[in-house]
Amino acid sequence: MFNVIVQRNSMGSIWNPANVCCVQFSPYSSHLLAFGSADYRIYCYDIRHIRIPWCTLAGHGKTVSYVRFLDSETMVSASTDNTLKLWDLKKTSLEGLSPNACNLTFSGHTNEKNFVGLAVLDGYIACGSETNEVYAYYKSLPMPITSHKIGCIDPISGSEINDENGHFVSSVCWRRKSQMLASANSNGNIEILRMV
Repeated sequence: MFNVIVQRNSMGSIWNPANVCCVQFSPYSSHLLAFGSADYRIYCYDIRHIRIPWCTLAGHGKTVSYVRFLDSETMVSASTDNTLKLWDLKKTSLEGLSPNACNLTFSGHTNEKNFVGLAVLDGYIACGSETNEVYAYYKSLPMPITSHKIGCIDPISGSEINDENGHFVSSVCWRRKSQMLASANSNGNIEILRMV
């Protein structure tokens, strides 16, 4: 059964001068919305007051492809500048940019042109890489805690093939309460992984 939106007009509109690449409601607040933009910034809005951003986070060197709320006071962003950033929302400012809100920059994966996925769970952060690998980080460590190369399976023969075609991990998703992670790549392979 599908629900249909019966509202003729939107409740409000937010305009951004650059392309919006991702949008995320906070699971910890009924009023907070964040989005990543092609202008290298993250904008957070209180949807009760959408005239101006609640805060603007600056620090990435390229397009912000994903934003995820790690908890009620912390957000993670991914960018095609090969980094993830951890943002402390308590260090934000209502006036102008909040570059000092970045607590940590994560690096180790490769991400320069594709959107490679980002998922968070209980302080763990997972993202894809253009090396056809999944990387896992922990919120207090700047380097990966583990990585896993996704195999490439020939759809006709079912046998593993050498990955020389530049496949990349395109999506990652944690399963709550199980430490399981689903990852998918640009070749159509999906692997289920478990953190131990």
